[in-house]
Amino acid sequence: MSELVELYAEYGDCLDEGDLERWVDLFTEDASYRLTSRENHDLGLPLALVRCEGRAGLRDRAMAIGRTAVFRPRRMRHLIGAPRVVAGADDDTIASRATFAVFETIEGEETRVFLTGRSFDRVVREGGRLRFRERVCVFDASLVPGSIVYPL
Repeated sequence: MSELVELYAEYGDCLDEGDLERWVDLFTEDASYRLTSRENHDLGLPLALVRCEGRAGLRDRAMAIGRTAVFRPRRMRHLIGAPRVVAGADDDTIASRATFAVFETIEGEETRVFLTGRSFDRVVREGGRLRFRERVCVFDASLVPGSIVYPL
């Protein structure tokens, strides 16, 4: 369990520090990452605000953010609740979930809650460590900020 907690802690640290290359390495080669609304998730709809397939897709997103993103200077802080193991599968997959709250501080403004929600994850051992095979981040708000740049 402590290794799983460490995976989630490292995930948040990578995003808070803007280390998207290290963030990509937390996923398996065949990983899937989605950012979707609670409504779409609850209805089983495949629609997603962000969808990346495979580590190559995640790497493309990370590179695009690093090279082309133009936005006001800001700091993002990810608070990730302790992961809860929901089930373990026969193929050594750990089904887990965790809550998250992301705060945004734009230079010269007060810190605000950016988004809250929870993730539904499938974690496996690859390359001697735990990695995300599937990560579905489900945000609570019906309206999302137009500035979703970084992953949740």
